Amino acid sequence: MMANKHVGALLVISDGELVGIISERDYARKVILRERFSKHTRVKEIMTSPAIVVRPDHTVDCMRFMNENRIRHLPVVENQKILGVVSIGDLVRWVVSAQAETIEQVQHYIAGSYPR
Repeated sequence: MMANKHVGALLVISDGELVGIISERDYARKVILRERFSKHTRVKEIMTSPAIVVRPDHTVDCMRFMNENRIRHLPVVENQKILGVVSIGDLVRWVVSAQAETIEQVQHYIAGSYPR
């Protein structure tokens, strides 16, 4: 399912509550490498639970948090409501974009064309 939809992780929800997360890494390490059969393996056997989550007011410092916890996807949750998922790819794209903007501003400043 993940490969068909081009996603690296799925949230596992039971009775409207986030109970875990399953990633391609979970599947590879806990099913494929152990020579288990997909049809006979339940999601609850291989998901990461409880899921590590962040609130929407967390900053891009989540990248450090993800690195420390060796995870690539963070559900964003507020008042037990799932608002979305941020991936390491999302954060890298944002940092690259922010750095490009800063570089452009510095170049304009050096060239003397920076708005006053």
